[in-house]
Amino acid sequence: MVKKCMNFDEAFFGSATVGERGQVVIPAEARQDLGIEPGDKILFMRHPIHEGLMIFKIDAVRDFLDEFSASVQRIEARIAAEEE
Repeated sequence: MVKKCMNFDEAFFGSATVGERGQVVIPAEARQDLGIEPGDKILFMRHPIHEGLMIFKIDAVRDFLDEFSASVQRIEARIAAEEE
């Protein structure tokens, strides 16, 4: 499934304040739009270049990697067919 690209304004859900115990509340609009529900596992990663934090549903990362792997396999098959 290919999803449409968004601009920054469409991707922005708001802000949150970090509490004393390091907790933040994911905005309701983000939870609804991304299908985040109680019990979902969330992956937290430091941005590799900029000072920032990226948050993903683990299922979404798994789906992305599966789609990416399938795309690589299709490309490899196309290359192999062209070489024959």
